[in-house]
Amino acid sequence: KSVAWILTFSPHQLLLSRSKGSPDRKAQSAFSMLREVTSRPQHRMLRLRCKTKNGSHIMQGLTHQSCVQELKTKVEELTGIACDVQKIMVGYPPSSLDLRNGDAHLKDYPIKSGDTLIVEEEQNKPKPQDHLVVKVPRLEASPVLVRRVVPADNSCLFTSIYYVVEGGVYDPACAPEMRGLISQIVSSDPAAYSEAVLGKTNEDYCTWIRRDDTWGGAIEVSILSKFYQCEICVVDTQTVRVDRFGEDAGYHKRVLLIYDGIHYDPLQKVMPGSESPPQTIFSTTDDIILAQALELADEARRKRQFTDVNRFALRCMVCQTGLVGQKEAREHAKETGHTNFGEV
Repeated sequence: KSVAWILTFSPHQLLLSRSKGSPDRKAQSAFSMLREVTSRPQHRMLRLRCKTKNGSHIMQGLTHQSCVQELKTKVEELTGIACDVQKIMVGYPPSSLDLRNGDAHLKDYPIKSGDTLIVEEEQNKPKPQDHLVVKVPRLEASPVLVRRVVPADNSCLFTSIYYVVEGGVYDPACAPEMRGLISQIVSSDPAAYSEAVLGKTNEDYCTWIRRDDTWGGAIEVSILSKFYQCEICVVDTQTVRVDRFGEDAGYHKRVLLIYDGIHYDPLQKVMPGSESPPQTIFSTTDDIILAQALELADEARRKRQFTDVNRFALRCMVCQTGLVGQKEAREHAKETGHTNFGEV
């Protein structure tokens, strides 16, 4: 934006110097100085998002040289939360920023490009008291890991992954876009995504995955893990194990899904009794969150909240043939081309 301002501020001067072949030294000097300044890391625009319980916003116009008051003003413009009652958190797990010094620069805070700032409104800010008030300490509630149920509409995997990588944004309309994304990635690399990997030709797979009546699985999770540059952990409720996609890729972020044999749901950490946004992105060094996810899976297993894909009864919705388990369904699909099955 700074470069554009300089050019529009003195276009005739710059154009004249070029056309006559005798550059204006002042204009050249100013342009060189501007280019040098804006190329410094502290002057580069920060790519930030801020998220509240009402949604997320893209935040533009800030650099590491911006002051705290500029940040708070920008947050107020986007969210409507007044500067003096803002609570801004960043990182995984989120930690509050001390923003009392409005003149401090953002470079002095753990804010980097690509971060999502979680913004809450402080409801009970302390007010000055004329007399001594003795407060009785109360136990703070701890966040808990829970399942966020999404519709069983053949696209639960895509809805679930979008929900966790976007920090708790529920958008069932995302499925066609994500299916199209996977199709583009697969078609662009037929060597890596061959018939041996996909179970069908590259072209047939790309057509198949775009349909809204097909299910995603391990192949799609692996592709989306690479695309979003994060580890996707799928917790299986029947076997009580975790399949970690992108485990050895060196990613710093981790998201969690729970799988019952035929359906995926996202996992999130929420604060009981609070309207704070859920936490869906965790550090790959956080082994406690994996243990908590396994506890959820084990609880679901004890309650028989899973489907044994090797034994459950199916019916082909095209020819009404009765089938048992995933293996028979796969063989039937190869023999007939029918891929629409329903559980009996």
